[in-house]
Amino acid sequence: IVMTFDGIRVDGLAKARTPNIDTLIAEGSASYLTRDVMPSITLPNYTSHLTGAGPEVHGVATNGWKVDDYKLAPVQTDADGYFPSVYKELKENVPGIKTAYYWNWQPLINALNPKYMDDKLLTSDEGYAALFDRAITYISANRNDKMFMFIYNGHTDEVGHKHSWMSPEYIRSIEEGDVQVGKVIDFLKKEGLYEDSHLMFITDHGGINKGHGGLSPEEMIVPWVIKGPGIKEGFTI
Repeated sequence: IVMTFDGIRVDGLAKARTPNIDTLIAEGSASYLTRDVMPSITLPNYTSHLTGAGPEVHGVATNGWKVDDYKLAPVQTDADGYFPSVYKELKENVPGIKTAYYWNWQPLINALNPKYMDDKLLTSDEGYAALFDRAITYISANRNDKMFMFIYNGHTDEVGHKHSWMSPEYIRSIEEGDVQVGKVIDFLKKEGLYEDSHLMFITDHGGINKGHGGLSPEEMIVPWVIKGPGIKEGFTI
């Protein structure tokens, strides 16, 4: 289960009260020196997360990339013109696996082939609850199946653009998201699924003042967390 908030700075996560993300950190491994890909904007970075390749390979270098509108062609494509993603690899190589994708910034799906996603939900507002509630419902309905799930929320980024990164409003937005992470953790524990699940908390970029896209450490260095079977506990990468 990949849980991600847009635009999280390392010091923003440290300043916010996030007991649930802190649980993942304490029970897993975390990096506070991870660099995002350039440019430090959303679509190139999430495409890189979900394909294992950089913009120079998958070709997604702007937030406006579309499968039929780009400047640099991917070095490889599937039959529909998309660079292969983890969704494609899993659906073609892990029999019976379920895949899910939940997001609230429409362009986020533009660089991924949606035909490999079994369950999808796009919400039009910045709220967290609908996305995380759908995730819990889907896990519950498919609890005996292998699964890969991605849950994205752009609220933190929107608050950063409106009020500034590291503003009280920005810190509060991270804390609001942490509550939803806690809902997932509590559900998994209740259902006896927690110990057998890998949970990740990632982001795409940081921010400075009211923007991002540059090369400052505040924009380029981000937190990265994973917890689950085989992962070192309490380890800083």
